[in-house]
Amino acid sequence: MASVAGRYARAFAEVVVEHRMDPAQTIQELNSVAELMNSSLELRNVLQNPAVAHKQKLGLLDAIIGRMSGSKMLRNFLAVLIDQRRIREINEIAEQFKHELNQRLGIAEAQISAIRELTPEEKQLLEKKIAAMTGKVVRASYSQDANLLGGAVVRVGSTIYDGSVRGQLQRIKQQITVS
Repeated sequence: MASVAGRYARAFAEVVVEHRMDPAQTIQELNSVAELMNSSLELRNVLQNPAVAHKQKLGLLDAIIGRMSGSKMLRNFLAVLIDQRRIREINEIAEQFKHELNQRLGIAEAQISAIRELTPEEKQLLEKKIAAMTGKVVRASYSQDANLLGGAVVRVGSTIYDGSVRGQLQRIKQQITVS
């Protein structure tokens, strides 16, 4: 299944890059459709049911895209997913699409946790350091974690950079117990 979702995600990413569409807006639109599918059992039933006429499915899709002011390319992509009976995989495709598009555009998604809200200057400095380490443009999201004691933990993909006081104490503890 993952390879199928990856193929659709790569194809849509190629269209987005080729037509110079706004990547952030396209990701947001695709995620909105995925969330709508998750929240509505009735919508899933209609779009996934082979007994429902294809024309009705496309009419419903057009209404959804029109209401959310979605792009024509998104509408066409979703129509392909409906035609190929892959619309049930929209969540996985949306996630793969985001990663594929970020990779093509040289963007690194970073999740940063700190004990307190960071100032804009601290955020800028941290993002600059992450960009230097990864060689990519950084798109960061921030959260607070009272268990850190101080410092920050940064996750970029599957790599974790632990600069927290808690992490430093754990490393010291390991060194002491090994010696």
